[in-house]
Amino acid sequence: MKIVAAIVALCRSFLNGQHGRVLAMPAFSAPVSVSRRTLISARQLFDKIPQRGEVHRFGSEFEASSIRGSSHQGLEEEYKNGYHRELSKHGSVHGTLESFRKMNSLGMKPTKYLLCTALNSCVKTFNLRLGLQFHACVIQMGYVDNLILNSTLVDLYAKCNAIMDARRVFYGMERHDQVSWTSIVCGCSKSGHQREAILMFKEMLGTEIKPNSFTYVGVISACSELEEGLEHGLLLHAHVIKLGFSKNNFVTSSLIDCYSKWGEIDQAALLFGESTERDNILLSSMISAYSQNLYGEEALKLFSEMRNMNLSPNDHTLTSVLNACGSLTILQQGKKMHSLVTRMGAESNVFVASALIDMYSKCGSIDEAHSVFDQTVEKNTILGTSMIMGYAQSGRGSEALELFDHLVAEDWFKPDHVCFTAVLTACNHIGFLEGGICYFNKMINNYRLIPAIDQYACLVDLYARNGHLRKAKELMEEMPFSPSYVMWSSFLGFCKEHGEVELGREAAEHLIKMESRNAAPFIILAHIYAQAGLWTEVAEVKNLIQQKAIKKKCVGWSRWLKEN
Repeated sequence: MKIVAAIVALCRSFLNGQHGRVLAMPAFSAPVSVSRRTLISARQLFDKIPQRGEVHRFGSEFEASSIRGSSHQGLEEEYKNGYHRELSKHGSVHGTLESFRKMNSLGMKPTKYLLCTALNSCVKTFNLRLGLQFHACVIQMGYVDNLILNSTLVDLYAKCNAIMDARRVFYGMERHDQVSWTSIVCGCSKSGHQREAILMFKEMLGTEIKPNSFTYVGVISACSELEEGLEHGLLLHAHVIKLGFSKNNFVTSSLIDCYSKWGEIDQAALLFGESTERDNILLSSMISAYSQNLYGEEALKLFSEMRNMNLSPNDHTLTSVLNACGSLTILQQGKKMHSLVTRMGAESNVFVASALIDMYSKCGSIDEAHSVFDQTVEKNTILGTSMIMGYAQSGRGSEALELFDHLVAEDWFKPDHVCFTAVLTACNHIGFLEGGICYFNKMINNYRLIPAIDQYACLVDLYARNGHLRKAKELMEEMPFSPSYVMWSSFLGFCKEHGEVELGREAAEHLIKMESRNAAPFIILAHIYAQAGLWTEVAEVKNLIQQKAIKKKCVGWSRWLKEN
């Protein structure tokens, strides 16, 4: 019953919180009175525990402790006991449970150190269910005010994506330390609560606790996912310099990653150039930044420098370099990288294997790509999607669709948005309108996926490619979001191809509103008018370009105007 009482207390603390703050959780040296609602929640939590016997065996003998608010010094004293040596020997969740059993057989209570180590084991293995059991033990033993245990609990819930539970524990703490602040900031960032991560970081700055390198990495990563992230990122960069973290390669690498995502490759390169001690982490980040922004030659040059420094690339670096080879369509260099991947034993990494498939596909060696796919033992959706996209981009749409239809029967294959983009791209390349509509509907009805703009763009292109321009326009108008510049631009191109003057004019108007200084829509519209023999309209477009002093980036524009 005592372990149930601890779980009840855990549920009660999560139910009674106001504004994200939990009430102090009492130790159970006395019987507990609970409401029916709390008992139901306790039962629900208890039912979630997969191996209740593990806790019950050592929990049934425990007695509630009257110890409160142990200091760091007290924890360090317990560090010296014999069970520390026993646990260090095991170093795993299994070892932790074994130590619990041994303590139980000797009639001993688990120390705070042992519970902290147990929770850390759960953090490392992302074992939330077992972590819930140890949290219950923390409550039962009366360690609810212990700073280190609470910080570890925040870390556990945050890393297991139980961010609401992490917040409840965090706001229930009487005081915080660097670990708890960093855990909640990083947890919010990784779980998709980027704005909350930034707010938590600002709140932290109002305390006496200073951020560490991990805190900065967490909040910088949060900024990279926001539209207004560059503004926040620049302020954070200044703060990093102010607090003396500008020489920390871990922090610098995260800033390089974020500048890369914002498209500020010059700023990323400047930051990299200022670094004095270049290591694997820093070089890998810069190589990735160059590769992501299609600076393939710079990525390969930096990789060569890395090899000359006798630094071993990690899987992420190999992936970035393979992507650079693919974007430059340098097959020979790509094959050399494949040999390096094999020598390093990295071919089993699904991201590296996917990059190999992508590289061979872009270089026109689709059979080599399929060979990599076949030889990869541990396949997953990412790998399957890469192969489907490889076929699609190589003009072998039918084979892409055949592969998809074959893979859906595999247990490991779970089609996602990216996969359906590849499938619809394949339909697009072979003009398979009926198939495209069918796969689009399957995505919604069979896989319960809400189409994003990429899938809509593929279907719009498919309708327009087959001459159903009005249907394509209707689909753009029915979408739950506004058509992008690329969608309208593609639609305008199909209007030119099919000689559709009215819809072409409308598409051009949308594009001009979005980017009035871009000459491309004016030029295509002039071509549409010329095809229809509307020379007065062609002259009007020419005058508009001259009046707006629009930069004419399209080759042959001046000659075309003279000839027409």
